[in-house]
Amino acid sequence: MLASKAVSMAASRRKVRSLVSLSRRLSTNLPDTPDTPPGSQPPVAQERRPKKDPNGCSVLLFPGQGSQFVGMGRGLLKYPNVKEMFSVAQKILGYDLLSLCLEGPEEDLQKTVHCQPAVFVTSLAAVERLHYENPKAIETCVAAAGFSVGEFAALVFSGAMNFAEALYAVKAKEHCKSLGVQEPVCSVANYLFPDGRVIAGHQQALDFLQQNSRRLQFIRTKPLPVSGAFHTELMASATEQLRDVLRQVEVRRPEISVYSNVDGKRYMSESHMRRQLVKQLVLPVKWEQTLHEIYERMQGERFPHTYEVGPGRQLGATLQKCNRKAFQMYAHVEVTTHEE
Repeated sequence: MLASKAVSMAASRRKVRSLVSLSRRLSTNLPDTPDTPPGSQPPVAQERRPKKDPNGCSVLLFPGQGSQFVGMGRGLLKYPNVKEMFSVAQKILGYDLLSLCLEGPEEDLQKTVHCQPAVFVTSLAAVERLHYENPKAIETCVAAAGFSVGEFAALVFSGAMNFAEALYAVKAKEHCKSLGVQEPVCSVANYLFPDGRVIAGHQQALDFLQQNSRRLQFIRTKPLPVSGAFHTELMASATEQLRDVLRQVEVRRPEISVYSNVDGKRYMSESHMRRQLVKQLVLPVKWEQTLHEIYERMQGERFPHTYEVGPGRQLGATLQKCNRKAFQMYAHVEVTTHEE
């Protein structure tokens, strides 16, 4: 099956190379496109930049599964490259992703097989909106991080992965299903913020925790709309499939700092990225640790502007709980408008 995808992957890759590399021209050197916003000068790919004053820099955060909602993407089609991104996604996925994002039905959008690519593409579409409305935020971006599937979007934005190939990897990841194990699994899947954790595993174990939450002194419990025990050992059977896909995907060193969900540290090389993305399936998302790594600084040093690009504001909420001072420089890029 993977081999049969090679031809269509190559064709999609050639088509996607006509995109401005998510407004920063990091993935490829491209000629000007007719969609370039009037009066703006497209940024040119350049060497790694010297250290800048954080007050004049930005950080982009990409959300993951659970942030999706029907209507996301409405109003984004008028920005450069967004229509083409959804068009490429439709050819890769085999269904109309844009229609699903805009019109639902909600029960279909909530399915992992649909919501992960939906969040991935919509988040990158939000980058196009941010670039059009505030090009400086893109030009001065020094770091990016993505939660779960958002990590693939962050890698595409950074120039480390090609849009179409990353979407193939996302597609492979979402099709990975655990085959079941003999021993029960119940473990922390996401470290969100102090005292905020997501627990995943066998449904019976999760039901027990929720039914006994008061006795276990949980402040609050809430089921999440996901259809798999992601970031636990129940996904072990899927690792080899994802590893095979990533071997076929071109990976480059990011042009900006991108942080891994596995340990919150920056990616150092192409092989490092491939290893960590596979580990991400079975290891918890250390988002709290990632935020500490991104925003760690000397006392009195200013914080960068932070933009959450994608559906929902969950990452902003976690940033507020992890670092209130950094949150003061936070803004969300809407993925819908009320005027249409």
